[in-house]
Amino acid sequence: MLAFLARSLVQKLITLLFIMVISFAVVHLAPGEPSQVDPLNPKFTKEVVERFRQQFHLDKPLYQQFFFFYRDFFAGKSVSWKDGVPVLGKIYDRFLNSLPLFIVGTLITWTLSFPLGIQSAIRRGGTFDRSTTFFAYLLISIPGFFFAYLLIVVVVSTFQVPVIGMRTFGLAGAGAATRLMDRVWHMVIPAILGATGGIAVLSRYVRNQMLEVENQDYIRTARAKGLPEEQVHYKHALRNALLPFVTMFGLVLPGLIGGSVIIESIFSWPGIGRMAYESILARDYPVIISVNFISAVLVLIGTFLSDLLYMVVDPRIKL
Repeated sequence: MLAFLARSLVQKLITLLFIMVISFAVVHLAPGEPSQVDPLNPKFTKEVVERFRQQFHLDKPLYQQFFFFYRDFFAGKSVSWKDGVPVLGKIYDRFLNSLPLFIVGTLITWTLSFPLGIQSAIRRGGTFDRSTTFFAYLLISIPGFFFAYLLIVVVVSTFQVPVIGMRTFGLAGAGAATRLMDRVWHMVIPAILGATGGIAVLSRYVRNQMLEVENQDYIRTARAKGLPEEQVHYKHALRNALLPFVTMFGLVLPGLIGGSVIIESIFSWPGIGRMAYESILARDYPVIISVNFISAVLVLIGTFLSDLLYMVVDPRIKL
């Protein structure tokens, strides 16, 4: 066990080092520099540019810039070029805003996908299976921004409530319960929107995996022994169908950043995905590289958890 953990940790640290080098090089290989003189801004003189380059070590070779950047990053001294705010503090504030959306959307996705997929596989070819298949492909086909527009129109016209942003303007002096319910209400629609696509895809995947397992010889043997259908489906078939989802579970964590860009932009939600998008537009290199680094760490943590969960799902797997 300890040997496996140590070997896996070393492998992931080496992978992380390669990711750090490649992402840093790719960002800096983009055409132009953030320190170029802006002819439309009279305050952006050559002297200001030179001080800027010296302050952030842009006048040094790329490998030295790499060292200075991650030195400041791990020391908590890296600051945004856009507003001078410490990068880690900025990411942490936006992370707290994105976390509720991520948790609620993920819970909705995984809670509904498995029952829908399992029942579709059990009732293959029936009305329930055809209905869920139709709505799944419908949700997959509808662009996210268009579906968001429909949700906003329906909710606003039906309930006459605001859905943009994290809170309703003018409730700063309201009670704690009122502000909490207002926050929950603003979170419901973005969370549902984030979960719909996941439910459509994951439920189809669950259905296909269950159908594949249900056709195995040991399932037919279990039925021939006279076991109840519920025990055949949920004890024998489902457990063996879970293995691919262990891998998928490990890739859920990076969705905290990458999967929230469109939703946070549409609903003006000040989350980490929207911050990353705005940083790319502003060429705020410290924020871009830091977010990419955190995304890589989340991926590696997720894959590590998947390795451990494999043992729980399938005891035949040996370290």
